[in-house]
Amino acid sequence: MAEHIDLKVAGQDGSVVHFRIKRHSPLSRLMKAYCSRQGLLLKHIIFLFDGQPIKEADTPAQLEMEHEDMIEVYQQQT
Repeated sequence: MAEHIDLKVAGQDGSVVHFRIKRHSPLSRLMKAYCSRQGLLLKHIIFLFDGQPIKEADTPAQLEMEHEDMIEVYQQQT
């Protein structure tokens, strides 16, 4: 099994950003990189995989993510 996995992050505006991350790296790295690239604040954003919120400590391996899986991003309702 490859050490890296390619994931897609879909924003509410229809944009898709591609990331390559190690299977055992915390997804917080992807989340922070996405926010800085999109000019968003992490505390205002929720990341979902298969309809479930992703925690910063979660890894692709823990969530059983596969190559080219999609993560959805939503603004938190304030």
